[in-house]
Amino acid sequence: MQSRRPVGLTFALASAATFALSGIFASALLDGGWSAGAVTLVRIAGGALVLLVPTIWMLRGRWGAVLRSWKEVLVLGVLAVAVCQLAFFSAVAFIDPSLALLIEFLGPVLLVFYTWATTRRAPAILTLAGAAVALLGLGLVSGIGGEALHPLGVLLALAAAVGNAGYWASASKADSELPPIALAGLGLIVGAAVLGLGSITGLLPFAATAVPVTLAGATVPWWAAMGMLILIATASSYVLGILGARRLGATLASFVGYSEPMFGILWTALLLAILPTGMQWMGAAAIVLGVMLVRLGQIRLPKRTRGPAIVEGIPSP
Repeated sequence: MQSRRPVGLTFALASAATFALSGIFASALLDGGWSAGAVTLVRIAGGALVLLVPTIWMLRGRWGAVLRSWKEVLVLGVLAVAVCQLAFFSAVAFIDPSLALLIEFLGPVLLVFYTWATTRRAPAILTLAGAAVALLGLGLVSGIGGEALHPLGVLLALAAAVGNAGYWASASKADSELPPIALAGLGLIVGAAVLGLGSITGLLPFAATAVPVTLAGATVPWWAAMGMLILIATASSYVLGILGARRLGATLASFVGYSEPMFGILWTALLLAILPTGMQWMGAAAIVLGVMLVRLGQIRLPKRTRGPAIVEGIPSP
């Protein structure tokens, strides 16, 4: 199992890096007159379309596996894709985006406590300490201010956190019958259907334009920005995330996901020439330290208390 760690870490980091590009691509479209709901719906529907053929190809002759894995697909599509996306974009209408991001990234912490509650096996002290340090680092990276909190915004962001936890829980099943690409494709299809229903009912306002947008200082057609958002920061990101989670397990993979805002800072510096502050550098260091503590907590947890698929998401040897 240990040989899976470096590969899993590579996949998880690649997923975080590509997910982090979504902010830059989406911002270009938002500045061009698109609504957040339209960006989200077209992004998820486009990702589903990109993965449709590979999904069908991988599931040929294995449709029974889809029926047996329907809960897994629903958790990914409804919670991780639709609810997480819709709740986050709704939350930023009431609270600062950086605060909404911090609350959404409580997902890994919720996952730790959910595992604790359902198995009645306490996580290692180092795991809890790592969670606290990583959250502190995320707060520093996000640049949380001191404005008053809107209760509805906080509740919506917490809903996004539940969706975030659902993503890691469904993505990390090492014994899943569904290949990673097929699971990602089915999840995006379900998510697109839910978001489409939200758009039809007016819960997800839809407004789009065909005007060129400004991306990293260059003027490009809207479809170029949307295409990169779909291919790089959606379809590829979800597949890479599932590949990483199945090798690292839900707990570790979810905390590696904390590197997403760090990559966001990196892309902002490289593409927009906006350099991080000293506090953000401190936050990045705290996130790395937190992930290391979580990993050490898993290593030092006695085998007799691990049990199959409890902490790692992968059966213990």
